[in-house]
Amino acid sequence: MAFAGKVVLITGASSGIGAATAVQFSQLGALLSLTGRNIQKLNEVAEQCKPDKPLIVTGELTNESDVENIVKSTIKHYGKLDVLVNNAGILENGGIENTSLEQYDRVFNINVRSIYHLTMLAVPYLVESKGNIVNVSSVVGIRSFSGVLAYSMSKSAIDQFTRCIALDLAPKQVRVNAVNPGVIITNLHRSSGMSEDQLKAFFAKSKETHALGRTGDPSEVAKAITYLASDDASFTTGVTLSVDGGRHLMCPR
Repeated sequence: MAFAGKVVLITGASSGIGAATAVQFSQLGALLSLTGRNIQKLNEVAEQCKPDKPLIVTGELTNESDVENIVKSTIKHYGKLDVLVNNAGILENGGIENTSLEQYDRVFNINVRSIYHLTMLAVPYLVESKGNIVNVSSVVGIRSFSGVLAYSMSKSAIDQFTRCIALDLAPKQVRVNAVNPGVIITNLHRSSGMSEDQLKAFFAKSKETHALGRTGDPSEVAKAITYLASDDASFTTGVTLSVDGGRHLMCPR
């Protein structure tokens, strides 16, 4: 039980990688604070987390008052914070010829600004506990792809955010790392506006774009997150860890 007695706050915990990460941490003994917008789905995830029932705090991460409430509620309930997992994010399609400033602002407000804000508020408690942060980035933070401009830029910003605050917090023994998933089967792509036929074609094509010849499962990313958050990674900080079946190695042919 590597996280027995440790308090872990996970954003975007109602589905996908966030949900899988919650279950994985619970199996390792963590005390959880789960956030998201959908209370029903959060409760469904909480039912899978045993033996300790997680704290659930609903909120919109672009609402500054909600972000403040997430941190305050977690500290009020548990009295401390050991791990922050910044997982929440959105994907929207669009290149420079068919995007908009509204899309740019929407993606950056959720994928970057809200993480910046939440982390600012959480850091004093992480310093006190000598805890750590794991950010969920993407392979698009490392490699360039057409048609997902705002999303790619936002994840590149998260990679730099990870490295910079790793340096900021290293003297206080707070580690900061990120995972960079490839294509993982979650609702992220469906919520980006893809039709069922487009999704089917995209996932099929992904078998060719990943060196291991397949897409990933949320549990595979969750295990990487819990590793980085654990004492097994005690000498690791400022790392962006690819969990992408080798997609970052692939070149177009």
